[in-house]
Amino acid sequence: MCAKVGEGMYLMVRKEDGKTVYAPMYVHGFKVVQSRKALEAGRFLAENPEFEKIKSTADKLKWCRHSLGLMQKEVAEYAGIYRSTYASYEEIGRDYYPIEIIQKIAGLFGVDVADLLDEYNSFLYRGQGKQIREHRKMRKMTQTEFAKMLDVPVGTLKEWERDRIFMSKKSWERLVKKW
Repeated sequence: MCAKVGEGMYLMVRKEDGKTVYAPMYVHGFKVVQSRKALEAGRFLAENPEFEKIKSTADKLKWCRHSLGLMQKEVAEYAGIYRSTYASYEEIGRDYYPIEIIQKIAGLFGVDVADLLDEYNSFLYRGQGKQIREHRKMRKMTQTEFAKMLDVPVGTLKEWERDRIFMSKKSWERLVKKW
């Protein structure tokens, strides 16, 4: 039993061996405050209620992480990368995501890797060289003609078709406009 003796101060009263024992008890009143990170996560999820409608890889990663209640540090450790590297994955403006890392993260999140990728990274993941070559041949163009149309050196186009270098997002956007 408790007896109030003042503002925020109570006495705990109990019987022990037939005697009344009093013990002071203080009740501190304070608001429970959520961390800034928890508030950010809640706000992000409220603004993006449907995963399927999210376009960018950065926001898809952020949505999955927040939905699972994970910290960037935890995802980074699981993927075997630095936290700062993972943090850059969640920033809008990053173009390329290494597929080996995204596959690990997709496993942690329990989603298919294709669900995390934006259109550009899906293009790279599905084999850019084969797609570029097929599109060029469909147009019945030589490598030189196709490179000129995309405003890139023919050597660059050859490297793309051999999957030796990744096509930049800017070049991919020019290619998509021409399709």
